[in-house]
Amino acid sequence: MSEPADGIPVDARELAPPEPLENVRQTPGLLRPGQSIRLRLPREPFPRYPLLAERGDRHVAEMETDGSDVILIHPVDGAAGAR
Repeated sequence: MSEPADGIPVDARELAPPEPLENVRQTPGLLRPGQSIRLRLPREPFPRYPLLAERGDRHVAEMETDGSDVILIHPVDGAAGAR
C-alpha cells in the first residue's frame, strides 16, 4: 500500500494491545478534513474492526511485503476534532 500524502502514519508494530487502538483514538483530533490514519501492525487486527465500525470509521487493510499489515482508516466525516 503506498503512503497517502494526506495520511498520518502510526507505526504500532512494537506495541501490545490495546495500545495501537488507543493511539488511533487519539489521532482524529490531529486530522485535517480529508486526512486519514495509516496504522501499521504486525498482523491484521480482526478483533478491532468492529470497534472501528462502532466509531463509524471506514478502513482498508493490506498486507505489506514484510508481513506487516497496514490499515488505512478514514474517519466517517474526515473532520479534525470530530471525536
